[in-house]
Amino acid sequence: MPTPVIFRAGCRREWTVTTAEPDLAYTEQAFPECPTCPHRVEPEGAAPFCTLRPVSTAHPFAGLAGLDVPE
Repeated sequence: MPTPVIFRAGCRREWTVTTAEPDLAYTEQAFPECPTCPHRVEPEGAAPFCTLRPVSTAHPFAGLAGLDVPE
């Protein structure tokens, strides 16, 4: 059952959305810094977007922070 979830963008803006989805794509790009935002994704042949993740979710690459790769 969908419940209210607080989602956060890379720019730290937050939205409360009722959904069961694990993440969302913000496609409006309505803020002045959106065109130059480092979190903006520009897929070939599709509209640019920003990925919104639940506030309680770790960054998808957080697990790599402690990775020790031998040379």
